[in-house]
This record gives sequence, C-alpha cells and structure tokens, in this order.
Amino acid sequence: MGRLASTYRQAVAAHRAARAHLDLVRDALRAVPAPAPAPDVGELVRRLDEVGAAVTAAESGAAPLTETAVAVRLGSAVTPEGTFPALVPLGGGRHLAIDTDARDPRVAGLLRSLVLRLLAAAPAGEVRVVGIDTTTPGSTFGPLSPLVDVGVLDPPAGTDAEVAALLDTAERHARTARLAPGGGVLLVVAADLPGRELDRLAALTRAGARAALCVLAAGRPRRPTDDPTPWLGAATLVRMTGRYAYVGDPPDTPFSVDGAGLAAPVLLDGDPPVSSVRALAERLGVTVRDGGEQRFTALLPEQRWAESAGTGLRTVVGHSGPTPTTLAFDDTTPHWLVGGGEPDTTAAFLTGVLHGLAARHAPTELQLYLLGFPEGVSFAEFGPTGRDPSWLPHVRAVGVESDREYAVTVLRELRRELRRRASALKRQGVTRFADLPRDPPLPRLVAVIDEFSVLLSGDDVAARESASLLGELLRRGGPCGVHLVLAGRDAAGISALRGDGATPTGRIALRDGSGVLDPGNEAAAGLPPGVAVVNVAAGAAGADIVVRLPGVGATAGAVSRVRSELWRARPAGSSPPAVFRGYENARIEQDATYCGLRPGGRRPLALVGRTVDVHVSSAMFIMDTTPGRHLGVVGSSPAGADLLRAATLSLARQHLPGRCRFLLAPLVAGADPVADETAAALAAAGHRVEQLDADGLRERLATLADPVPADQPPAGRTFLVVFGMDGAATVLGAARPEPSRRGRDDLRALLRHGPGRGVHLLGWWRDPRRLADDVGDARDGDGVACLVALDVPGDELRRHLGLPEVAYTPRPDRALLVDRHDRRVRLIVPFARPAHDLAGEG
Repeated sequence: MGRLASTYRQAVAAHRAARAHLDLVRDALRAVPAPAPAPDVGELVRRLDEVGAAVTAAESGAAPLTETAVAVRLGSAVTPEGTFPALVPLGGGRHLAIDTDARDPRVAGLLRSLVLRLLAAAPAGEVRVVGIDTTTPGSTFGPLSPLVDVGVLDPPAGTDAEVAALLDTAERHARTARLAPGGGVLLVVAADLPGRELDRLAALTRAGARAALCVLAAGRPRRPTDDPTPWLGAATLVRMTGRYAYVGDPPDTPFSVDGAGLAAPVLLDGDPPVSSVRALAERLGVTVRDGGEQRFTALLPEQRWAESAGTGLRTVVGHSGPTPTTLAFDDTTPHWLVGGGEPDTTAAFLTGVLHGLAARHAPTELQLYLLGFPEGVSFAEFGPTGRDPSWLPHVRAVGVESDREYAVTVLRELRRELRRRASALKRQGVTRFADLPRDPPLPRLVAVIDEFSVLLSGDDVAARESASLLGELLRRGGPCGVHLVLAGRDAAGISALRGDGATPTGRIALRDGSGVLDPGNEAAAGLPPGVAVVNVAAGAAGADIVVRLPGVGATAGAVSRVRSELWRARPAGSSPPAVFRGYENARIEQDATYCGLRPGGRRPLALVGRTVDVHVSSAMFIMDTTPGRHLGVVGSSPAGADLLRAATLSLARQHLPGRCRFLLAPLVAGADPVADETAAALAAAGHRVEQLDADGLRERLATLADPVPADQPPAGRTFLVVFGMDGAATVLGAARPEPSRRGRDDLRALLRHGPGRGVHLLGWWRDPRRLADDVGDARDGDGVACLVALDVPGDELRRHLGLPEVAYTPRPDRALLVDRHDRRVRLIVPFARPAHDLAGEG
C-alpha cells in the first residue's frame, strides 16, 4: 500500500505540473496576435508604383545635389504582378557603378537619361557635366551636343592626356568645394573606365558629400578576384544581363537585408527623346544667362553713388560661402596685383570690380584709367562705340590693344597728378588723402593695367621708364589717392618692381595664378575657373580667402544695362573718355579737330594724325611765316601719300575758295590715285588746283624761288604738294641756262624764304638720303622744320637727317613726328585713307 500511495502522489504532481504548463502555453498563445494574412504582392507593387511616380514627378529644379541625394529613375522593376520605377540615390556624395561599358547601347542610353534627369532635377546652373569616352569617341555623348552648345556639358575626354586633365579638374573642384561651398556639383560620366587613371576616379567617390561630386562610371575594372562589391565608394552597383539589369543595395539605404539588392530585375529606360534634350538645353541656356546676370548684379549696391571715397574705395568681388568678400583701395591696401586666369576670366573679374566701384562711388569720387594690351583684356565697352554711344562716366582714358608708348603717357599723367596731390598734402599739413578737405571732393584715381608685364619687357627706354613710373606710383600713390591694379596671366613683371620694395599688398590669384602669392603659399594651386584666392597681406601664407567670382557669369546685356544707367545719371557737362585703339587706323574725316576747322584762322594747321598721348589729341604742324615751316614725310611706305592728302585737305578747309592755290605734283606711280582723289576733293571745295609733272615742278620751283612770284594770288597762300620727291631727282640736279642755278638751289631758296611769302611745301621723300641731299645742311629747321618718319629706323634718322636723340623702331600704322623748331618728338598714328586700309588688309 505504501508504494501504491507514493506512486499515486507522483502521478498527481505530474498531472498538476502538466496542467500548469498547459495553462502557461494557453496564456502565451492568447498573447500572440493572430497571424497576418499572406501579403498581397500586387497591392505592394501598386503602391511602389505610386510612390515611385510621385518621386519622379516631383518639381524639377529643386534638388540641392550638393547637400542631399536625389532619387533618380533607372527604369522599370519587373514582377509577375506588374512594374514599378526603380530608383537609386545620386548626388550628396552618392554615385553609380555599371559593370558594362557604353559599348552596350542600353548602358549608353542609361547614361544619357541619367545626365538629363540630374540636370532637370537640380537648379539650373547647379550641375556641370564632364565626360570620359575613350572606347567609343563621340558616340555616347553625341546625342547630348545641345548641352555642349549652352556650356553645361564639356566636350568629352577621349585621350589619356585629356582624361588626366579632366581628373585634374575634378580634383580641383573637390578641393575648392570644401573651402568655398556653393559652386554647384560636378557630374563625372565615364562611358568606359579610364585605364591608368582608374584609382584617381575611384578616389573621387570617397571624398564625401562636401566634395560636390557625382560619378557615373560604366565598365568592370580589372581586379584580382571576382569581387561583386562596388569598386567605387558610396556607389550603387548595376549588373547587366541578357535583357535585364540587377540593381544592388544603395549605400546606407539598402533594398534588402541580405545584401542581394533589389529583388526584381530592371528593364532600363531607353534614350531620352531628342526633343527633350533640346528643350532642356534651351531652358538651361536661358537660365544660365539669367543666373550670370544675377551673379553679376550681386556685386552691385542697392543704392547708386551713395558711398564716400574719403577713407577708401570698396566693392564686393565675390563670396566665400554665403559671405560677401569685399576688397578696398585704402591706406592698408593701396594697390592690387591680379594673376592667372584666361583673358575672358580676367576680363569678367575686372568688369565686375570696376562696375561695382562705379556703382558705389560717383564720378566726383572716382576716376578710372584703363589700359589693355593685345592678347589681354579689352576695355572697349567702357567707352563709346559705334553700336553703343554710352560710356562709364568715371572713365577718363581707355587703351584698347594699347601701345607701350600710350601706356607710358598715361603713367606720366598719373605721376603729374600724384606730385600735384603730394604738394597739396604738404600745404594742408596732412599726410593722408583721407585728411584732405572734401569740399569739393577730390576723386581717387584707379589705373588698371592688364598684361602689365608687356610694359616692363626688354631693356629699352620704354621698359626702363615704365618701371620707374610704376615704382613711384606704387610707393607714393596710396597716400595721394592714386591706386593701381596690375593684372597679368603670369605676373612675371612684378619681379622688375620688387627691387624698389614697391609691390601691391592686395593679391588676387585666379586659375594658374600662384605666382602673385609668396613662393611658399600654395593656396591657389589647382584653382578651377571662376574661383580666386584673395590675400591682402602681400601674398603671405595664412591670409588667404577662397572666393567664388560672381562676375565670371556676367552677360554683356547685364553689363550694358548697368553702364547705361550710370551714363544717364552722369553729371552735366561730362565728357566721354579718350579712347586709344591700337589696332585702328586714323581717319581725318573722323578727327574732331578737322571737323571743327573753319576759314579765317591766323595760322593754318596741317593735320597729320593722332598723337599717342593720354587724350589721343590731333597731331598737327603750324604753317606760319618762319623759315622752314614746311612738312616733309619720309619713308617708303605708301602711307606717305595718304598723309600728304590728309594734311592738304586740312589746310584747304581753313581757306575760302580763291584765297589759296594748290600745286599737286604726283611724281611716283603709286601716288597717282591719291593725288587724283586729293585734286578732286580740292576742286569740289572751290579751290584752285594745278597738277604738275617733273618738268612743271622744276619751272614752278624757279618761279616760287624768286623774291616776288609773279603769279601768286594777292594776299593768298600757295601750297606745293609733291607726292614722291624722288621722282624729281633729275630735274633738281639740272641747272637753268639763265641764271645758272640748279633746281635743288631753287628748292632750298623756297624752303628758307617761301613761308614769309605764304609759300609752303608738303613733300614725300621715300629715301631719307634723298631728303638730306635735297634740303642740304639745315639742321636748325630752316630747311624742313616738320618731319614725319614712317618706316625709317632711328639710326637712319640720326645719320642722314641729323636727329641725334631720336630712338625709333618703325611698325605698321605708326609714325614719328619731329618738330625741329619746338624740339618735340611725338609718336603718332598717321592719317590713312580707307582704300589704303583695305589694301593693307588684303
């Protein structure tokens, strides 16, 4: 019985334990929610399609690709229940790798559609596209050529050198984006992998979102193992199969939990329609131009001419991130040195700076002198042109493709003003321009010299004088309110000024402009276009600000509107600037002095050209009664005949018909058309005109050399104009029977005594030795006081014509005017006929 009871008790305990376990299980089961029904895959696909459509239909132009990634469509994910858009993140530091290159037409079409979608998603001007296409040159990016035309897509790189240069650009962009955000995204599209530069391309994808880069790379790199992971950093991998593509997990936002990627094959979208490419290019082109205007106008103040120049001139030159960067001309930064950049980049920077200054300061506070040399910036738009009569009212002188000699005259003018102001400072007992009385305000002067190294090249007189003038202006200009901007692509000329210890403290380094900074300062290394390093510590390391230059995108229309606005507001009585165009021939019909000539003047003026001076004044010679007041043109150039024509027409304009006569002697064949044209113009004005051959000239010389010429008009003048005195050599050497005197003797008598009787010679000699033989030893000017040398070197002028201090190197469309009486030597642009200009161009 005892054992039976024990067994029973064990059985009861086991039952109770089982019951307790059962209760626990029932309680646990009641706590478990009812199992969800089997998922409806069709409904899931439908919702994915709705979400994908909503994302891809989002407002274009609103995605900030420099900050966050944007979902971009690759194609349609295919399931038995339907399709939905396959989207991947791009931008914001995210990239795409395709395991097949663009020789597969599906890959080429995908790359083109992605370029269009990214351009459409981002704000206009936010994305710049560069391409690599070494395997199928031109075929991948050819359909996108409208984007090349508007400057959004660069021509693709097809050679190893071009690929290396492209990656240089991308690396510079990444470095600059970290220092100066806001420059947009660089989209690098590799239709195939760049071989030796593969590691550099991969490194770009690991630079992070701050680098503002997005890489689309097609092709499988050669790797030691068949590793399916993306070879790019932060990239989504796309694998191509026979018909479909398989999309891997995007970084940080995977499709799967096991790394398998999107669990559906993708049918890639085809090529974008040609009409879509053209429409996008047109929209972007307009927006980019408008954006350029906005970036240019960002330099300008809200209110015009509201700032005083007393303590300095200031303007915004660009932005460092969101912060405007302002530069000044003041006691701390009196001068600027600008280095690097292509001509259009430098021109855009200087245009923005000058219009910013002109918009802030009235013409009574600021005056500008602008000098550009060939191959550099053209300042033509700052003065009136044939298409636009307006000018910037602050500008006093403009040199377009200037001569060094013109630039030197401007520097001399600035030095004269500097010394005048230095005297004023002493009289007032002050040492700074800011302390001078401001009623009326004395304007600050800013001279901008582009490619200033041209002034300092060589070891000639012009280079030495330029170095001396620039040195004095740099040392003493700031306290006197005279400021310089020296610009150049290499700024090599600054070495010629460092010996004086006079170098600008303000430095602006554009692309490839590291030379303007200290040798150990590498802040400007690898700058992309549109970015500059600003340094106001004479280039010392550690004082650098990286800025983006809004003016680089300025359009001609925006600049023209601002200039016209300021021109309309110019003070009453403002005069246009003097404009020296180094490439342009001078026309007497366009000369203001010629147009203002009237009969009745006391001493007639012979106009021969435009002087190469600050004001581009008329070059003239007074025909008074002093012995030797004649004009001699010397040189073999046919421009000699044109110059005689101009001088003759100017003299005729100062006489009433019948009050003078013109004796024209065309003695060389090349001068016949010019002489005939001159004779016709004189006759049309009502003047007496006679044409002479060599014998007729000999007879007239004999008559005019007599003390009282019998046929001279009462109280009138006679102008003997000889086109080619060389043609009279024979008759000038022959003697008259009675009295026995040679023609050359009569010529010399006329030269000495003719002006007193109203007789003047205008002659063209093609050979300086012939001129010396004809005139004789008349170095005091009693022979021919005014000489215009065309293509005769200075050593020949010294040797044959007794001009010991003349240094002259001939060049086309220039001449040297020597007035022996006034002891003045001037470089001029001789007057030319349109026909001569056309012949020269041919």
